Amino acid sequence: MMTEERLPMLRSERARRDRHARLARLPLVCAVVGALVAPLVLLVDLRQRSELASDALGQLRAIPTTSSYELNPDGTPNLLKECQELYFTQALDHFVAISPTYEERYFVCDKHSRKNGSIFFYVGNEADVELYLNNTGLMWENAEEFGAMLVFAEHRYFGKSIPFGDQVTKHMQYLSTEQALADYAVLIEHIKSTFKLNVPVIGFGGSYGGMLGSWFRMKYPHIMDGIIAASAPILSFLGDEKPVDMGSFARVTTFDASPEAGSAPNCVPNIRRAWSVIREMGMTDAGRKDLLAAFSLCSTEKLESGADVEALIGWIKSAYDYMAMGNFPYPSPYIMNGQSVLPAYPVRVACEHLKDSFAADDKLALLRAFRESVGVYYNSTLDKTCYEMSAPSDESAHDSDFWQYLYCSEMYQPSITDGVNDMFWDVPWNMTADNASCIAQWGTPLRPLWATTQYGGRKALRAASNMVLSNGNYDPWSGGGVLENFTDSVVYVPVDGGAHHLDLFFSNELDPPAIKEARAIEKMHMWKWVREYYAAIDAMQA
Repeated sequence: MMTEERLPMLRSERARRDRHARLARLPLVCAVVGALVAPLVLLVDLRQRSELASDALGQLRAIPTTSSYELNPDGTPNLLKECQELYFTQALDHFVAISPTYEERYFVCDKHSRKNGSIFFYVGNEADVELYLNNTGLMWENAEEFGAMLVFAEHRYFGKSIPFGDQVTKHMQYLSTEQALADYAVLIEHIKSTFKLNVPVIGFGGSYGGMLGSWFRMKYPHIMDGIIAASAPILSFLGDEKPVDMGSFARVTTFDASPEAGSAPNCVPNIRRAWSVIREMGMTDAGRKDLLAAFSLCSTEKLESGADVEALIGWIKSAYDYMAMGNFPYPSPYIMNGQSVLPAYPVRVACEHLKDSFAADDKLALLRAFRESVGVYYNSTLDKTCYEMSAPSDESAHDSDFWQYLYCSEMYQPSITDGVNDMFWDVPWNMTADNASCIAQWGTPLRPLWATTQYGGRKALRAASNMVLSNGNYDPWSGGGVLENFTDSVVYVPVDGGAHHLDLFFSNELDPPAIKEARAIEKMHMWKWVREYYAAIDAMQA
């Protein structure tokens, strides 16, 4: 049986291609509805600060959208021109007195910054921070109203913040969530000192960045006044009060392919049937040749063994996993890392190719339709004449491997599929195999309980404050996230019809109503945190 892949929350297109060369030996990591808008009176500052009460007083303000900026070829706004690229010397080990250092990259965008405003701080993820700078519209659209300086911080070991150059893989001991959080704490203090800003800091993060942002608020509440954490699966770790829902990622991916989410009724049954057809054909030389032709695999691809067939199956499955994460209501390049654009609701588009019924003896017709379905993802550029499941490894494409290291060292999120509650096949949890894979790849055994030991899970959330955690029911990661309120200030925002942290993006006329409601709630809490910060200053000065 094939060992499932570890699926990061976002990975560069090149890194995803590299991943397919290892599919047969990587375990899988995996891993609603209206909201109430609070009365506008809650937005009014006790001292009627004109800067803070503009929204509540009904003063109309034009919200910047993507059309307000020059656009990149992929349709995203080119916001780098609005910012200054900077580097800050960070200790590689913040928890010893003497440490080697590295240069952390960050961007400062201060067009709307004012002394009595705020800092919007993006908590960098497992990729080049420029991706988040160009896509986190929630920050850009509210910057002027909040008088906010925007800061986008890059995660150590990703993008251009890689220590030790081409020797980096010999020094992986400095890559950890604890060190990354300490980087952000030191950087925020540096920025406030350098720019002489005594203002509240509001954090933003999606996916892994939302996890980091949540943990940052709990660990450094004196530095960050509140966090908007979207699609953050912070409850997907072992050792918490409730068992991990290991099958949730596959179930939600299947939900996206179902009629309830707008997909063709025959899609899920056809996908389920296709796996057994592929495996059956993969048992003979003639069948494997037919598979090569049916999926238009390039001449460089070989199907010579059962392991090769399982790699093909894993390659196909990955397309549905990523399309489910990127199941946005409008065309978007985000999941493709800006290299191409997925159509609106890509899972629905993929399922259109599987809307028909296929005769039991017409297996090739089913597989050709299957090829067209996964081509929505793999041929999003519309220029592929054949498919490569793998590409030559490139030592500069670190993002994939470094996420795998984090997975092994502290971010173990076990996942299963069962073929009954999802459209895949039965893969039970096997921590022994996962551990062996980590040791083989990194020489690092799993630490399956460390994330909960370090950050506390549900009990820590009940002791926390000023956290807004949103999750969409189209997002496969939602099952590992917060789906209930923990306190009055650690709140869950459901996003019906939302995929992976859709609420962080720029506003779009195709946004479902729940997205608009979610952003209104998030903004309400942002104002609350700002008011609390300035009220505390006023109290000290009284």
